[in-house]
Amino acid sequence: MSSSPSTVQLWIEGARPRTLPAAVAPVLAGTGVAVHADGFVWWKALLALGVSLALQIGVNYANDYSDGVRGTDAERVGPLRLVGSGHVAPGKVKAAALGFLALGGVLGIALAATTTWWLLLVGAAAIAAAWTYTGGSNPYGYRALGEVSVFLFFGLVAVIGTAYVQTEQIDQASTAAAIGIGALACAILVANNLRDIPTDREVGKRTLAVVLGDRGSRRFYTLLIVIAAAAAVWCAVVTTWWALLAFASAPLAARAVRVIGSGATGRELIAVLRDSGLLELVYAIGLAAGLVIGSL
Repeated sequence: MSSSPSTVQLWIEGARPRTLPAAVAPVLAGTGVAVHADGFVWWKALLALGVSLALQIGVNYANDYSDGVRGTDAERVGPLRLVGSGHVAPGKVKAAALGFLALGGVLGIALAATTTWWLLLVGAAAIAAAWTYTGGSNPYGYRALGEVSVFLFFGLVAVIGTAYVQTEQIDQASTAAAIGIGALACAILVANNLRDIPTDREVGKRTLAVVLGDRGSRRFYTLLIVIAAAAAVWCAVVTTWWALLAFASAPLAARAVRVIGSGATGRELIAVLRDSGLLELVYAIGLAAGLVIGSL
């Protein structure tokens, strides 16, 4: 791989930093729960963050590779893809995907070894889900199951798992936080797939947005925002009302919902993707900060 600025920029784009809030947010929320439960373990929180980041970057590269070799990125509206654009050889992108997924696995083994070995099964399932989202002979991302996987692994598993490795318990607080974060992670994917409905239909990529259609996808996005708000209230009820600092994200939510409701399409939805990522991150920061303040 050349070290020229243009190539470096392409590889950074391949890691899609716009999606990284989906990796950071669940760890923040789960750690906030751990602090409130008086179970904070800083090095386990850092390991959990490493796992989440590695898997998020790994799945981004895996999707780039798999969609690229299938030819489904040929008419892409969104950010540049490495394989689909022809700028980077498929083998290099595949190697990057497998490398980051392996790194996530190694960090996960360290967490399992210091907590409980059944976490290895959860980690193996997460890695398999990351690869088979768009990879393999029958990718589930092409069968309207992408949002289910995101909610499960970047919501429930990531938040509850982060809290569990520190406190070794699963409670209402971690469950509520996980539902809220999972709903917002799904919202990012819904906005992305809403933008891509026309091109995905052409190449036979049957995402949930394609199944629900334009109007249904816009309603689903709004529902996910409402679910996240309700989850923050639930978390506050069972912990501290300071957890309602999650609503610091409300202006971002309102702006994103307004654009979604306006009927924006194509490149007009790229701003919604940005706002959705920031929304999840601010929500997690507010929730975590509230839980920390409430524990003092």
